Amino acid sequence: MNQATDWPAVEKQYYAPTFGRAPETFVRGQGTRLWDDTGKEYLDFVAGIATNTLGHSHPDIAAALYSQARTLVHTSSLYHTVPQLELAQLLLDDTCLDRIFYVNSGGEATETAMKAARKHGKLNRDGAYEVITTNRSFHGRTLATTAATGTRAYQVNFDPMPEGFGQVEYNDLDAMRAAISDTTCAIMVELVQGEGGIWPGDGSYIEGLRELCDEDNLLLIFDEVQTGIGRLGSFYGYQHYGVEPDIITLAKGLGGGVPIGATLFKEDACTLRPGDHGNTFGGSPLMCAAAKVVVEAVQGPGFLDAVIAKGQRVRSGLEALRDTGKVFDVRGVGLLNGVQFDSPDTADHVVAQSRADGLILVKVDAATVRLVPPLNVEDAEIDQAVAIIGGTL
Repeated sequence: MNQATDWPAVEKQYYAPTFGRAPETFVRGQGTRLWDDTGKEYLDFVAGIATNTLGHSHPDIAAALYSQARTLVHTSSLYHTVPQLELAQLLLDDTCLDRIFYVNSGGEATETAMKAARKHGKLNRDGAYEVITTNRSFHGRTLATTAATGTRAYQVNFDPMPEGFGQVEYNDLDAMRAAISDTTCAIMVELVQGEGGIWPGDGSYIEGLRELCDEDNLLLIFDEVQTGIGRLGSFYGYQHYGVEPDIITLAKGLGGGVPIGATLFKEDACTLRPGDHGNTFGGSPLMCAAAKVVVEAVQGPGFLDAVIAKGQRVRSGLEALRDTGKVFDVRGVGLLNGVQFDSPDTADHVVAQSRADGLILVKVDAATVRLVPPLNVEDAEIDQAVAIIGGTL
């Protein structure tokens, strides 16, 4: 009998050492469940970092990929393709947005938004170029999006950072107002800070950002890489807040596990013209075919109402664990939720012991654990996950 392959050892030999991976090697998924190479089963409340919108191995996504792969995989953006334009209609119709540009990831979507904002500053604000973001924010891993990210730890090894970015406190409208200058072209925020610890934006704060941008002819960019495509219980996060942006960025949940992102613009904010920007793989027929399945499911009858109810179930279950004395706070909207524990040690213990007990979780700051299951997670799976977390405490 052949000895089982030690896949972590293979990774150590070949892979760039950029990740602090858990020891498991996953080989199969179905719905909210994962199995590792030993056959052990897990509940997945990471979902590819809020990416597997309809869970693992969804049959409709698999069928769409199979059919499209046998028809047309890639042509580049030099030509029209039907899946790309059908998806554009699904994403833009009945919204406040008018134009779309496809990319492959959240970082690329954010780069696109920032380039459009700089051109807006050049055209409409005497060459203004600065984008103001917030502390604790996360906007991507490229050099420019790292500079936009409001967490210094992501930047220190790559100084000097590109200029043109400034950060202020989140949910502090006065701080944002004070930061605006003649060089400012846009404000960019997450509607719920994800990597920063699951901090929802206050409604009055989000409304106030719109007012500030209107006063000074700035673009308002919502980074919806994590909050878009149903995660908050509305199709886009801006709809939950009732505040219209000029630009939003999408990725993660859009493809249900396949790599696709997009930047969506209001007409006046779509400053990019031929030669300004491009993307070889963006909006390929293959990726768009999968994304169409996701979007049609999330836009289906009752789907978003169920997300709202499931999110309330998650938070109610976590709130009940306050009796342990280990839960400091529970925060979230829809199925983007976090539980802050009394210490980093407790959070580390919960993640490690939950994994041993068959539940996949991940930390987002020193003491906060994020819960972002597939949007079609079942109530019984939510109850099981909360019970496992309670058992670790």
